[in-house]
Amino acid sequence: VQLVESGGGSVQVGGSLRLSCVASGDTIGRYCMGWFRQIPDREREGVAGIESDGSTSYADSMKGRVTISQDKSRNELYLQMNSLKPEDTAMYYCAAVPLGTLCRWENFSIWGQGTQVTVS
Repeated sequence: VQLVESGGGSVQVGGSLRLSCVASGDTIGRYCMGWFRQIPDREREGVAGIESDGSTSYADSMKGRVTISQDKSRNELYLQMNSLKPEDTAMYYCAAVPLGTLCRWENFSIWGQGTQVTVS
């Protein structure tokens, strides 16, 4: 599967953004999907994950401010981000791990190119 993110940009503190990830080459129903971010000089970290059955998980860093969702009919993944803070400034990545592999942050192996989010 190939992943292409969009929806990043510059936003004011307290604002919202909705990131999108379009998948091609395979159906996202065969994968556990997730969003990660990488802040400069820090390791990439998981933000939110969603399994094929729709169950979701969130990292503490953005829990309560983000919602992950997917539209299998469109083969798309989304991340709604609210109440954004300057420390949320990062490159955000869409990622996937095939079903059959545990849906854990460290197992994600397929990555998009990223979309930059800047909060100021």
